[in-house]
Amino acid sequence: MKIKTKLGKGLSVFIAVLVFAAALAACSTSENNQSTGQSTSVSQDSKTSDKAGGESESTQPSTESVKKGADTENKAQAKQPEELPEVDANYKSADIKVGVLKGPTSLGMLKLMDGAENDALANKYTVILSSNVEEAGPKLLNGEVDIMAAPVNMGAVLANKSGGKVQMLAINTLGVLYIGAKGEDIKSVADLKGKTIYTSGKGGTPEYVLKYILTKNGIDPDKDVTIEWKSEHTEVISTIAGMDEAVVMCPEPFMTVAKNTVEGFDEALDLTKEWDKVSDGNKLITAGLFVRTDFAKEHPEQIKRFLQEYKYSTQWVNANIAEAAKLAQKYDIVKEPVALKAIPKCNITYIDGKEMAELTKAYLEILYSYNPQSVGTEVPGDAFFFIP
Repeated sequence: MKIKTKLGKGLSVFIAVLVFAAALAACSTSENNQSTGQSTSVSQDSKTSDKAGGESESTQPSTESVKKGADTENKAQAKQPEELPEVDANYKSADIKVGVLKGPTSLGMLKLMDGAENDALANKYTVILSSNVEEAGPKLLNGEVDIMAAPVNMGAVLANKSGGKVQMLAINTLGVLYIGAKGEDIKSVADLKGKTIYTSGKGGTPEYVLKYILTKNGIDPDKDVTIEWKSEHTEVISTIAGMDEAVVMCPEPFMTVAKNTVEGFDEALDLTKEWDKVSDGNKLITAGLFVRTDFAKEHPEQIKRFLQEYKYSTQWVNANIAEAAKLAQKYDIVKEPVALKAIPKCNITYIDGKEMAELTKAYLEILYSYNPQSVGTEVPGDAFFFIP
């Protein structure tokens, strides 16, 4: 397996949504050296951003101190996946380029990346890591990647803007957003009234999720709270580090990084649970898998096999957190101590077929009600979903 890394300024907002609006500012990126095999090059910008985000060795929790707890927790919550079925003798392997964003969208792929590197899978994969969501979408449309793990409404935008050249394969990540607080007593959504909330992701999933939950709890997001938008989650963490009182909304693994590095800071609310309380059974969906429609038509059997291998990977990651955390650091997604604590809270999943379509449509309808541009002006129809 080949792993290519493209890193931007700071650790990027991995769940931000690509919205093709003229006002959307493009983030500058710098090209990493490409690497193959077991090593991945990291640019100086990436190393600097780790420090800015608080991921220095001196502030990281001991790997051994959390590994035992992670092992105990995952055994209680997840079972080992069943072995992959054998491929037919006439199966033709495909070379598939897979684009992922650093964060939960790539954590579920760790075992697939490991298997591909060891030539243990039916297909051959080149995994292309990006830290900037804005650079990821065009790669799918122009053929730089064949499959992409990315925010769900980003996939909807791409499908609408391209006239159906993108399809959705599966849901791979549910809610990952949390409210954290330092010097503030936040025990319910009601406690957010009158507060200033520091966060990132304006114009994307974080904004719509926050405003939806606030509104459903009788809080006017434009009048009853002040939302301070930052360019990325590392900036949010550095901003509140020197403050005595602060309220933050950020996703995993950034919430874990903040808890480990900002004194007095702790998680206050799980926004997935708060969403579930007010959404009439509609799930909070962060990300999914998307494919170029023409590639899926040309390689239907290879796509089905990819989905089998990917599903196995997500199940393995959830059942083997300690081992998965080592792979997360090996592939330069997040450091092992952070991954150990963050993976169980990242809601890594695999949902395909009709259930995927129903859940995704319901979620996109909610986003559409707040801003039609967030899904590309309309909720995609049935043709958007790849159902074998």
